[in-house]
Amino acid sequence: MEPIIELSQIKKEYKIGQEEIHALNGVTLNIYKNEYVALMGPSGSGKSTLMNMLGCLDTPTSGEYILNKLAVAKMSDNELAEVRNKQIGFVFQTFNLLPRSTTLENVMLPLVYAGVPKATREEMAMKVLKQVGLENRVSHKPNELSGGQRQRVAIARALVNNPAIILADEPTGNLDSKTSVEIMGLLEEIHNNGNTIILVTHEEDIALHAHRIVRLKDGVIESDKPNDTITTFKSRIVNYT
Repeated sequence: MEPIIELSQIKKEYKIGQEEIHALNGVTLNIYKNEYVALMGPSGSGKSTLMNMLGCLDTPTSGEYILNKLAVAKMSDNELAEVRNKQIGFVFQTFNLLPRSTTLENVMLPLVYAGVPKATREEMAMKVLKQVGLENRVSHKPNELSGGQRQRVAIARALVNNPAIILADEPTGNLDSKTSVEIMGLLEEIHNNGNTIILVTHEEDIALHAHRIVRLKDGVIESDKPNDTITTFKSRIVNYT
């Protein structure tokens, strides 16, 4: 099986004044289609920098990154923006929804950037909103939704373009424990439907939902192991039949 993500000797260096920071120091990592991988590490480990690389939000100082057969390491900002819109679905801790837009409008946003016709946008957005159990909240704005509902809108938005990977950055960080269980159950269902998920977290109990755990320390991969104690929750939100 060919990897959907290939990182080879990725380095990222920053200069702060006279000091040179080696955020990533030769990271090599393959992730395969339909894997569910957790990235873990303490503050300063390089976890956030690696997430930015994987999400095409930043480019490496050196090294190679192949995403779904596209060499993205040396792309321009405009090229990276196009790759992000087509290949990556983002789920953020803070939801990042447009406050004045409805649920439907927020979910359709990636399709607007992709130039999809309006009628098709609405059809595609409604399909994923049904998948996350929010078809009865399409006209609500974010301030009319609970935290869990807002995160489900964000997940629907991440899914709408049928991206190669879903990149979830601390997706339960702003949620209570009950809602966190529901969101992790939903991500589990999404993975079972064939999506590749990369989960970035500092919480051990959240990482245990993934099938593989990659731990970073001081800009390098400290360990990369299968998760033999996968935490499984049946989704309370969606019933796929």
